[in-house]
Amino acid sequence: MKLQFTKMHSLGNDFIVIDNRPAKLRNLPKLARYLCNRRFGVGADQMLLLCSSSVADYKMRIMNADGSEVEMCGNGIRCFGKFIWESAVSNQQSAISRTINDTNKKLSIETLGGIKHLRKIGELVEVDMGEPIFDPAQIPLKVSSKSGDIIINYPLKVKDKTLKITCVSMGNPHAVIFVKDVQAVALQKYGPLIEHHRIFPRRINVEFIQVLNKSNIKMRVWERGAGETLACGTGASASAVASILHGLTGRKITVHLPGGKLIINWAAKDNHVYMTGDAVKVFEGEVEI
Repeated sequence: MKLQFTKMHSLGNDFIVIDNRPAKLRNLPKLARYLCNRRFGVGADQMLLLCSSSVADYKMRIMNADGSEVEMCGNGIRCFGKFIWESAVSNQQSAISRTINDTNKKLSIETLGGIKHLRKIGELVEVDMGEPIFDPAQIPLKVSSKSGDIIINYPLKVKDKTLKITCVSMGNPHAVIFVKDVQAVALQKYGPLIEHHRIFPRRINVEFIQVLNKSNIKMRVWERGAGETLACGTGASASAVASILHGLTGRKITVHLPGGKLIINWAAKDNHVYMTGDAVKVFEGEVEI
């Protein structure tokens, strides 16, 4: 079977986007491991599947390079939106009635992390990530807590270190750790140890953060199921929220990642987190599966 795909990236976080509305693809974990392999496949951090939805314009399924399925991907959903806008998909009737014009294009996308709303701003894409989630049971975390607790500076023992983590979900789980120098962090060592720690029943994404000033932070990320990546949109959102909770920054922040910059705004008016960044089509192709 020949499969058509589009290779995309945002800030170096790369994706294989496939229109699977006929729902013909089977054994998705195996397919994701094959296609995302950088030696024997196309190569990507994640595989994104365009599916039909009865509650939004479209549905996005997200498969990690290791074959696991996750709830949400901030960089991925921006690429997903641009794929729709720039392909024949946008000319087809979606499940939900919507209005699209040349200057203010909007989309609603169903994900396992909820329905997300996208807006095209020139060459950039803004995503309404919704409200951050702090309830340990919903992140989820296996820690002793009371209703309304926020997990800030929780001491997590990993090997030879005790790391203070701040936990938040942006549709998927994140543990944020503040350090003086992100470049000095042994991410390949501590990333997988934290990801698979026993208190995280669904594993977790890990962000190491260096606060530069009130409006800029620097971040490195270890993504569950993908390892270290050049950027992570939900991670940048979670890191901005954590920085604001700690009183270290204002509500609108530029997050500096190895692959580039994202603008994160935790809006006071509605408590929603808005993420703005690029989305780039690299090439289209066809692969035998």
